[in-house]
This record gives sequence, C-alpha cells and structure tokens, in this order.
Amino acid sequence: MNLGIDLLPADCDVLVVGAGPAGAAAALTLARGGMQVVLVDAKAFPRDKVCGDALIPDAHQALRQLGVLDAVMAVAQPVTHVGCIAPRGGRVDVPGLLAVLPRRQLDDIVCRAAVAAGARMHAPLRFVAPVEHEGVVCGARLQHGDAVRELRARWVLLATGAVPQALLAAGMAQRQGPSGVALRGYVKNAAMVGRIDKLEVVWHRALAPGYGWIFPCRDGVFNIGVGIADSHYRQRGGALAHQALNLRALFDDFQRCYAPARELLHGGALLGPLKGAPLRCSLEGAHYSKPGLLVTGEAAGSTYSFTGEGIGKALETGMLAAEALLAGRAQGRGDAELRADYEARLAALKPRFALYERANLVNRHPWIADLLIWRGRRSASVRKRMSGVLDETSNPGHLITFKGLWRLFTE
Repeated sequence: MNLGIDLLPADCDVLVVGAGPAGAAAALTLARGGMQVVLVDAKAFPRDKVCGDALIPDAHQALRQLGVLDAVMAVAQPVTHVGCIAPRGGRVDVPGLLAVLPRRQLDDIVCRAAVAAGARMHAPLRFVAPVEHEGVVCGARLQHGDAVRELRARWVLLATGAVPQALLAAGMAQRQGPSGVALRGYVKNAAMVGRIDKLEVVWHRALAPGYGWIFPCRDGVFNIGVGIADSHYRQRGGALAHQALNLRALFDDFQRCYAPARELLHGGALLGPLKGAPLRCSLEGAHYSKPGLLVTGEAAGSTYSFTGEGIGKALETGMLAAEALLAGRAQGRGDAELRADYEARLAALKPRFALYERANLVNRHPWIADLLIWRGRRSASVRKRMSGVLDETSNPGHLITFKGLWRLFTE
C-alpha cells in the first residue's frame, strides 16, 4: 500500500496530503467518484496517532456512509455508555452508539478502503510546499530523504492534522498555535476488564480547565489520557496566548484524584511512552481554501471543543471536500464557485461548533459538572438531553446557560 517516491506519477486529478480520517475519507469518496487520486502521508502505514480513540455517533454515521463501518466494528471494542464523573464523585452513565479503536487500526482500515477504490497511496512522503502558477495551486513538491519530486494536480487537498507546518508552507495558517493539547497512553491491565467498560470522562478541580479519560480497548488494553480544549486563550484583540500548563503534571493529578486511574496504572503495564499532541478546534485557525487548494479535517479545526472529539467531524469534513470537488466537476463549476460551495458546507457546521465552544465552560468550571451530573442522576429528561449531546440531537450549550441551569431544577 505504501508506494515509494520513485513510483510517484507525474500528475493526477487530486492530490490528498494526509491519510488520517479526513484525507482517507476524501480520497475514498473521490476515487469512488471516478477521479484519479494520489494520497500521501508523512509516515508509512499503519502508524500510531495520538488520540482518545473513541468513536461516538457522528463517527459511526460517517463510517457507515463510507462503507467501512462493519470492518471497523469487527475489530473495535463496542461500548454502550459514557460514564460522566463529577469532581465530588457523582456519576451518571449516558447511553450512546459508541466504540473504541486505536487510530493505528482505524486509519489503516479507511486508508486501505481508499486504495481499494483506486486511490494511489505513497508514503512516507513529506509535503514541502505547493506548486503555484499565476496564483493558482497546481500541485506540490514532496520529499523522501534527499529526493524531492513534483506532482501536478488539478486540486490539492490539505488534510494534515493539527501540526501546522503544512498550513504554514501553503500560506493557509491564520495562527500557528493550537486550540488545545492532549496526552495519552495505553495500559494493559486484565484485572480492570469489566470494571471499566464505559467511556469514562472525569472532571475535577485539579484537572481544570481540562478533563481526564479512560476508554476500554480490546484485550485488556485501556486508553488513558488528559486533555485541555482551550490551552490557548483569546486575548483582547483576538490573538491567542499559551497558558502555562504541564500535561505530565496534569496526568499525575488525574491519578491522584481518580482512584480507577491510579489502580489501572499501578496494577498494569504501560505500553510505550505517554504521547502528546495538539488539537485544532471549532473550525478556526486556518483559511479553508485558495485557488486550487482546499483545507479539511483537523487542519481546518474539525475537532470539537469541550469534548475533544475529532474523528467523526474529520471524516465528515473530508467527505464534504470530496463532494464539493465532485459536484464542481459534474456541474462544470469554476474555481471560485467550487471553493464557495465547499466553504458554505463548512459554514453550515460552524454553529454546532460554536455550541460546543460554549459548553467548554464545564471544563473551566468543574462545579457545573457536579450540578449536571447530580441532576442527571435524578432526571430521565436530563439524561436524555445529555445523550442528545452525543448524537447531536441536543444543544450542549443549552445545558449550561442560565436558562438551562434553571431548567435542571424545574424538570
């Protein structure tokens, strides 16, 4: 599957840079639509990727649309609930269509499906810079070791994730810094199988403005980590400034304040080092397009603030980019019209991202989690609204507005 740079073709219809969920979903959709697609990634597949690995309902829907859900669920760990744990120890289990699968396996499944559909995968190749002619992107320079090749393409699609180098090289970064950061590790502990069988999300004053998680994988392995969705705060004038946060210290605090995390680590074996990664959230931080080039997935900020969930929306935005390109070809649209169509598709998602940004108050003020979980334990309607946040049928912001908090006491 990982073809070398020496086999790189001279041209294609679409060059997709980045073979994670957004890039692979776009390549799969484009190849099925009859386009000649070259998919490149900086690492050979399969490869590890720092993530919580949770598949919530939007990811299930996107994977079903791509036709790979059965393949994913054949190797994933199904989960029935999210266990929400409050600072004072209260807990409510929220039902949902959920699963856990390490990104090494998930991304490989979607990427292989794209190759099976006709996309050509070349890796490891690093994106150096776009090739432009008279202000229009018409390809890219790609590098492996000392070898550099130029590939011509009618369109280039950047799906390079939260690391900003490709955005900067393409002149698409509105800011270099991320929206948030996360740290995770894998722990094998057979004694905890059955004891932790839900997606456990923990809020605590010691973890603010973030949260901790433990997600069960298969074979007695657990994904454990901490995340901060707003590690960079907005200053007056709109610029972002980095908060002085230490993820390793936060991870240690997670063990101290949540006994199951402590038991998991002390009684288990850490499979490799803890790894950190940036997050780009709320469809912010990058230009979405310029002539000949589209930006999608987490490079465009497709991760939700508040929950830090990004797989489903990365898949979805990748498909939106592909659908815009296919519609543009079918209808004979020019560059400006095609780009306007894609940007309109992303803009339609923007209000929901704003709602999750508002809900991020729970991470900054953990006492709100105490209140929500306390009422959720006593009210079926509150639990239903919390479940609706998972499947995107409820507004997460409504749970924490003044009116929403008042409703917690009146229903």
